[in-house]
Parts: sequence; C-alpha cells; structure tokens
Amino acid sequence: MKIMIETERLILRAIVTSDAERMFLLDSNPNVHRYLGNNPVESIEQSMNYIESLQIQYIQNAIGRYAIILKETNEFIGWAGLKFIKEPENNHLNFYEIGYRLREEFWGKGYGYEAAKAWLHYGFIKMNLAIIYASAHIENVGSRRILEKIGLRLVSEYNHDSIPCVWYELDKIDYLK
Repeated sequence: MKIMIETERLILRAIVTSDAERMFLLDSNPNVHRYLGNNPVESIEQSMNYIESLQIQYIQNAIGRYAIILKETNEFIGWAGLKFIKEPENNHLNFYEIGYRLREEFWGKGYGYEAAKAWLHYGFIKMNLAIIYASAHIENVGSRRILEKIGLRLVSEYNHDSIPCVWYELDKIDYLK
C-alpha cells in the first residue's frame, strides 16, 4: 500500500534512505528532544537505523510515520503519521497513535497542525479506524495545542517511562459530527 497525502502546503510520503541527512538534522537537535526524554541522535547511522525501522512498520502495519515535505522547496521538514502501537501505554494495547515531529526552524508555522489534520482524516476516512489516540509530554504546550486544535480530547495524565504525559483521544463518531 503506497500512501501519499497532499495538503495545501505539504506532501506526506514514505520516508526513504535519502532522507537520512534531514532526519539527522531533526533528531540531533536537543530542543526537538526536550519533551522526548532528551536523547538526541549522535550519528547519521542512528538516523538510518530509525528510517529502516519506519520502513519495516510500513510493511508490517501498512502505516507509520511519513515524511513531511514542504511543497514550496521540496524540503524534508519532519515527519507525521499514524503508528500502530503494540506495546502497552496508559492501559492501552494495540492502538493507533497520531504523532509528528518537525525541525525547529519550522515550528510555529502551522505545518504540524496541517499534517496532523490530514493524518486524522486519513485514519478515520481511509482506514476506517474507530478511535485515534495521542500522547504528549505534559509541558509540551505546542504539541498539545495541535492535538486539541484537530479535535482530540484530553482524557488523562499518566507517566510513561518516567515522563509526565497527557493522553488524548478522538472517536470517529465525534470526528464526523
């Protein structure tokens, strides 16, 4: 299943090995990892390994994190997408989570919102999911704002790997209202 989504300003497509340099720029920035346990990558090899794991997810789950490409410049600015989570988190197991990560110079421009909104639509309309979940660090105001703006509702607070998090969800019935 080959997925490509186009929005007004973005192209969302599978992440490929040639994205490694830009992926490294994204994930080597400590500010990007501030709310993720602050473990930025230190080598392009780590970025390549991450890309390989994403490509395996595409095969195993027919979904995953996809590149966010800025139409205007054809530049890789981050990733977004739906991921099938098989490990338990906040008393949930085997669920779809919406997520996104952008290079710092692209924060605050609405790209995260635009990509997340497109993936939410894809999940409910194309994949016919009943519910989509998301989590964020409790202090990550920007990420929380995106989740709330696309319609997800704050349900609970919890700790995940010693990180204080908030849990969001939205079901298809409420999405279609």
